[in-house]
Amino acid sequence: MSQPPEYTEEELQALEAEMEKITVDDVLLQTIVSLINLAARKGGLTAPPGEGPAPDWEQMRLGIEATRALMALVEPRHRAQLGPIRDGLSRLQMHYAQNSGAAGAAEAPAQPGAGPAVPP
Repeated sequence: MSQPPEYTEEELQALEAEMEKITVDDVLLQTIVSLINLAARKGGLTAPPGEGPAPDWEQMRLGIEATRALMALVEPRHRAQLGPIRDGLSRLQMHYAQNSGAAGAAEAPAQPGAGPAVPP
């Protein structure tokens, strides 16, 4: 088993200074981007058609729902900057709605800000 790296006092102070600069919004925004990228991958959007693993519609749905939940937290402060993220989320939702039904998946997640999905 390897030992964790040992840092000098100067390196620890530099790390601490960097941590002071990070905000919760920074982490939320990065998490949103990560969830969108992962949902796209799980939905088969990153591999050429016919290649890669079969789409995992449940994982894609979960990624979309998690993104929507986090968007509600950052939207009031970052509305003007979220256009590209909203567009990406909309494309994911459209892909999910158009393709997941063939796999017998549940209904498509609702549009951002529309509240929780309601069963038919």
